[in-house]
Amino acid sequence: MEDSALHELFIGELKDIYWAEKHLVKNLPAIIKAATSQELKDAIQGHAAQTETHVTRLEQVFGLLGQRAAAKKCEAMEGLVEEAKEMIDETEDGSMVRDVAIISCAQKVEHYEIATYGTLSTLAKVMGHTEVENILNDTLSEEKGADYKLTEIAESFVNEHASDEKK
Repeated sequence: MEDSALHELFIGELKDIYWAEKHLVKNLPAIIKAATSQELKDAIQGHAAQTETHVTRLEQVFGLLGQRAAAKKCEAMEGLVEEAKEMIDETEDGSMVRDVAIISCAQKVEHYEIATYGTLSTLAKVMGHTEVENILNDTLSEEKGADYKLTEIAESFVNEHASDEKK
């Protein structure tokens, strides 16, 4: 299938998410620093470590496909990270409202990644790349777990405390 248009699209999407994951590795420390609650800081820190693993896995995927790991700028991820920076700048330091904003932005990132890894996993299956499919599914599960954890933090106390804050 290496000569197919589908394989070419697949490689292009791998390059896109590879750039996106590397961009997140660079930008998550600032988001962690901006978070108010320790629970949110810990959750993002944990996912930052997973994100480094996702980069390594993608490099492994490229190798399994006989490709050199290469990144193609992901405009979507660049936009999502910029939106997060703007939301942080527009909210008060040390507030739960800022944590709500960070969770919102982080979940947008997770949903983008879930969509991407879900598609890539399905395409790997269609093309018979079983080992690649398994690796992508591992990452997909972790992205879903991160999204769930963010929801859990928001619903357990962040949203409630933010609703009590005044301008």
